[in-house]
Amino acid sequence: MADRTETEKRNLEKELAAAVRGEVSFAAADRALMTMDASNYRRVPRAVVAPRDAEDVAAALRVCREHGVPVVPRGGGTSIAGQATGVGVVLDFTRHMRRIVSLDPAARTAVVQPGVILDDLRAAAGAHGLTFGPDPSTHSRCTLGGMIGNNSCGSHSVAWGTTADSVRELELLTYGGERVRAGRGTDRTGAPTGLPPRLRDGVKALVDAELALLRTGYPDLPRRISGYALDALLPEAGTDLARALTGSEGTLGVLTEATVRLVETPAARALAVLGYPDESAAAEAAHTLLPHQPMTVEGMAADLVGSAAGLPKGGAWLFVEMGGTSPGEAAARAEALCRAAAADGATDHTLVTDPAGQRALWRIREDASGTATRMADGSEAWPGWEDCAVPPARLGPYLRDFRALLAQHGLRGTPYGHFGDGCIHIRIDFDLLTAPGIRRFREFSYDLGELVVAHGGSLSGEHGDGQARAELLPKMYGPELVGVFERFKSLWDPAAGLNPGMLVRPARLDENLRFELLPKRPVPVEFGYPHDNGDFSAAVRRCVGVAKCRNAATGPGSTDVMCPSFRATGEEQHSTRGRARLLHEMLAGEVITDGWQSPEVRDALDLCLSCKGCRSDCPVGVDMATYKAEFLHHHYEGRLRPAAHYSMGRLPQWLRAAAPLAPALNVLARTPLAAVAKRLGGIAPERPIPRLATETFTRWWWRRRGTVGGGGSEAGNRAASGTGTAGPPGRRTVILWPDTFTNHLSPEVGRSAVRVLEAAGLRPLLPPTAPLRPAGALPLPRRHRPLCCGLTYVSTGQLDQARTVMRRTVEVLSPLLRDGRPLVVLEPSCAAALRTDLPELLPDDPRAARLSRSVRTFAQALEELAPDWQPPRIDRPVAGQTHCHQHAVLGDAADRRLRERAGLTGQLTGGCCGLAGNFGFEAGHYDVSVACAEDQLLPAVREAPEGTEVLADGFSCRTQLDQLGDRPGRHLAEVLAEALEEAGALGEEGT
Repeated sequence: MADRTETEKRNLEKELAAAVRGEVSFAAADRALMTMDASNYRRVPRAVVAPRDAEDVAAALRVCREHGVPVVPRGGGTSIAGQATGVGVVLDFTRHMRRIVSLDPAARTAVVQPGVILDDLRAAAGAHGLTFGPDPSTHSRCTLGGMIGNNSCGSHSVAWGTTADSVRELELLTYGGERVRAGRGTDRTGAPTGLPPRLRDGVKALVDAELALLRTGYPDLPRRISGYALDALLPEAGTDLARALTGSEGTLGVLTEATVRLVETPAARALAVLGYPDESAAAEAAHTLLPHQPMTVEGMAADLVGSAAGLPKGGAWLFVEMGGTSPGEAAARAEALCRAAAADGATDHTLVTDPAGQRALWRIREDASGTATRMADGSEAWPGWEDCAVPPARLGPYLRDFRALLAQHGLRGTPYGHFGDGCIHIRIDFDLLTAPGIRRFREFSYDLGELVVAHGGSLSGEHGDGQARAELLPKMYGPELVGVFERFKSLWDPAAGLNPGMLVRPARLDENLRFELLPKRPVPVEFGYPHDNGDFSAAVRRCVGVAKCRNAATGPGSTDVMCPSFRATGEEQHSTRGRARLLHEMLAGEVITDGWQSPEVRDALDLCLSCKGCRSDCPVGVDMATYKAEFLHHHYEGRLRPAAHYSMGRLPQWLRAAAPLAPALNVLARTPLAAVAKRLGGIAPERPIPRLATETFTRWWWRRRGTVGGGGSEAGNRAASGTGTAGPPGRRTVILWPDTFTNHLSPEVGRSAVRVLEAAGLRPLLPPTAPLRPAGALPLPRRHRPLCCGLTYVSTGQLDQARTVMRRTVEVLSPLLRDGRPLVVLEPSCAAALRTDLPELLPDDPRAARLSRSVRTFAQALEELAPDWQPPRIDRPVAGQTHCHQHAVLGDAADRRLRERAGLTGQLTGGCCGLAGNFGFEAGHYDVSVACAEDQLLPAVREAPEGTEVLADGFSCRTQLDQLGDRPGRHLAEVLAEALEEAGALGEEGT
């Protein structure tokens, strides 16, 4: 039997590869990437095909039909009901079939392929003052094919309706290979146009036989998405076959092209945020705002948004957007709405007219699909009842009953969503890991299905039925109409080859759960995973698949970092979601079978820059940099590592050893011998070797204090540890961290920081370490050995060595920080390592947590400890990039305020420079490293006007600019020190 199965697999693979011009893959990694969407469900496909065009789709369907293999069309994989998963061949439309075929501004239509990303269509239409109306929160990565398959909606549906309202014509292929061109209207026989004879006769006969049921069996509400929209085929509805097929979830035909309607976008928008005492009050008020013709009426409560800035007083809020032909008209309409809302129960309001402020508030709403997956206490919450809808006027009573049902079942959730359309999103803290929890999930689902129907609602109001709700469709439509759905499916797909188990004849809603194969107990790991109770499986489960990491373009004013490698390659396996999926499958052990030794996971993580961007930008806080370090530690445990792990990963050791020979090594680095050294060290041949400092920062420090060698005098030791009396009295002492990069490669940054800190009235001191031991001297005591944050060991997964150097750092620094002194760290990546990696690798040492809390950036130290100090006025624009680790871990608010006080105007870009410590130096990474730099950093610097100050606080960022750009970058400390010197503000100590 096994031999027969293997033979069938080989034959299918051979025939698909011969028939399809696009990519065909049976590889474990590619299949693993497609096992899940954004739902609770998981299925393992046999293969993944990326068709190049409609002919490829037809060829793939023919081969699959001949082999009796089902087919699942897939777009961005953000479906929440499970309909983008399947056991057959997955057709991935995001790789090739993503072209906007044409756009007609006069007719306000566009012809698109199914893989077109919604934001790409909106950008093309925006050039003509148009847009595509439906805009789900995943607009930056969802596809038009997926939206048509699910009949997606979004926040502007009160103005522009659902996707079905925007579809004009669909071109499809059935599983049997028939071509369909579905539009509106009938042919001379009275059947829908665009159908081949078999379907034409069958569809007409079915509709004619069920006219009464189709006219009476559907609830009347704006967000009725569940089931097949067969009422669109009624004569009085215009016999709209395109509308009837929209929302069919890939169960009837495979979309190859669509003609869609575009709408005029208002010239100006104003956002009114209305505060209400509680969620019920907001829900009751939502439908009363509809006569004002708003573009959105979105609702959220305090248990989701917390203390988000910019919100008016209240326990719940409605986000109501008003449009106008001018900013004044939009604002006036919004003000009128606010007055009406105040008279009808709103307690407060905020009116936001500037686009940046509106984007900041909308981001809270758009990230909710991710942030709602974690409750306030950190427990997990899941979809399953993500988008049921009721008539808008019934929303208030429905929500009260809904909350009561949650309490009855001992469950919790945070409702939010499209209040103006009566559609509610919610993630609920189902226990989907144990049998009792899964039983409760099923029982609650049945009870809630009955509640939704009792309020005249729809089981799905946006994301479709899939597997999550299709089992309950008889509650909503009755068995007779569901029987008509099944007959309609059989007409189109008699072999049941398209997306079986979805929408009709579905699998049970508690089958195929994606957690079933995960380890039942925590696996042994090195990091503490404090936000996941030390459980690596729980950390990996954080990724729910909303795929914000697949955002391939950055919007105006964006400072996001995630995910630079995906933007460089466009490959799912190089997105945060893709890597999380592979780690999930590694833990499950079904598709990825080698555990920590998996080459598939290793290859996917190879292009992860460890930028930490996902730690802050992912709505659920996936931390792929930490997961990568964990994986590399186990993967190479007891095995030979790549050469770069020994060269770049142990950089602090090499730099300390090289310091006495810096002048000679700098000369050798510019000779042919450098190529040999790079090859032996696993370093990219395209990369010049950075120059070593001929005088390290710490040596300059001790020479300046008259104690060269550091440990050379008792007075020097007392001064270094902060216990002596050296230095001007009355100054606040700070411990300045001599990181490896500043010490050996950019000592000018350290010198500048000392000068600025002293000019601000602070007293910087270095830890008691010796940077360079004179020849013939005795070995240094442990207390005076060089310290390290462990960054390079962590990024290469050498966690035993990282823990060793971190323990020494904690031991030496703890006495110095006991009285609350801050630890000022100039290199953002080292600051992030001390803030997060160190306490997470030493979770049982309270001194590590205290050290973590003491870490301050250069700007934070100045703001907190010298709040009255006035920096020199520089009055220049700035360009450059906020360091990715600072963005993700430390924040840059203090830096922005310091720049503003110094007259440094403008905003730094987001993204990652692409060098990312060892990443960009490693052989094989150069092209991706350059692509990451070209994403935001290099264009921003090139486009900056003459006289712009290029800021780059990270050594990697400055090195990337030096090697790829024509304008060098400087640390903010250098810029301020230069201005102080020019102003004559540096005293004797600053020389």
